[in-house]
Amino acid sequence: MPFPDVRPRRLRRTPALRKLVEETKLAPSELILPVFVKEGLTEPRPIASMPGVVQHSRDSLRKAAVAAAQAGLGGIMLFGVPATESKDETGSAGTDPDGILNAALRDVTAEVGDATVVMSDLCLDEFTSHGHCGVLAPDGSVDNDATLAIYAEMAVAQAAAGAAVVGPSGMMDGQVGVVRKALDAAGYQHVAILAYAAKYASALYGPFRDAVESSLVGDRRTYQQDPPNLREALREVALDVDEGADIVMVKPALPYLDVIAAVHASFDVPVAAYQISGEYSMVEAAAANGWLDRDRTMLETLTSIRRAGAQMILTYWALDAAAALRARY
Repeated sequence: MPFPDVRPRRLRRTPALRKLVEETKLAPSELILPVFVKEGLTEPRPIASMPGVVQHSRDSLRKAAVAAAQAGLGGIMLFGVPATESKDETGSAGTDPDGILNAALRDVTAEVGDATVVMSDLCLDEFTSHGHCGVLAPDGSVDNDATLAIYAEMAVAQAAAGAAVVGPSGMMDGQVGVVRKALDAAGYQHVAILAYAAKYASALYGPFRDAVESSLVGDRRTYQQDPPNLREALREVALDVDEGADIVMVKPALPYLDVIAAVHASFDVPVAAYQISGEYSMVEAAAANGWLDRDRTMLETLTSIRRAGAQMILTYWALDAAAALRARY
């Protein structure tokens, strides 16, 4: 029809009309809160590069888990931060049943049960003295297959501690298959795998490395994905699905919306995305300088990730976003 009979602005005229025709709606149940728990803390410790985010003590983590459940979040993802003296070449604190991550998993599952989904990061980088996601070969490279054996042990330890979902995040070849076999053999067939299937070697991880007190020397480009590559990401996801991944994830989120969309279109398993520390901290810094509206930007970025095809989003704004969504709807 000729102008002026076609007037799309009619449906944008009022807030009520705009809500009525929204094509993408966020819900608290689609948000997952990543949390850090630090060995030996007696109270939360702020993370300077991530305003509003803390390293939790075991006690404050329990309270955070309750808050997540009460807010209706989809889940909570735990990252352990061992004391420096607990780190070693093989990351043994990660497999120790009494290590900080496994102890925290027991705390949280005892506190919230199935009220929210308790997830655990399955990787060695927090626990190794060299900061890599796997054990090192004599030449200093990351030994893929030796690392897989430790991932299998970690998965069973985390399942025994109460994790409902484990998240292998090291980008080792074959990690999902090894973890699935280990869980099944130990009687944990019910524990799901959220595979970090397309995890890119991003420049935006810096604040996270502060949060976990990373001791990394060098970089992770030999195992994390190269940012220019999309087809390779689809191959990685296909391998993880074939190996038994229940959910696949793209990380980071905003710079890789095209990857999220392609994965969503190509596979029939749920797709997650991780809005990582650098994405969060950039917005917080700009908002602190008065350069943008924090809450509007928060919801806009999360909506874009959801619109691209992510059915669940790991975000440090999960609690704030849930509150904003409740107020909005």
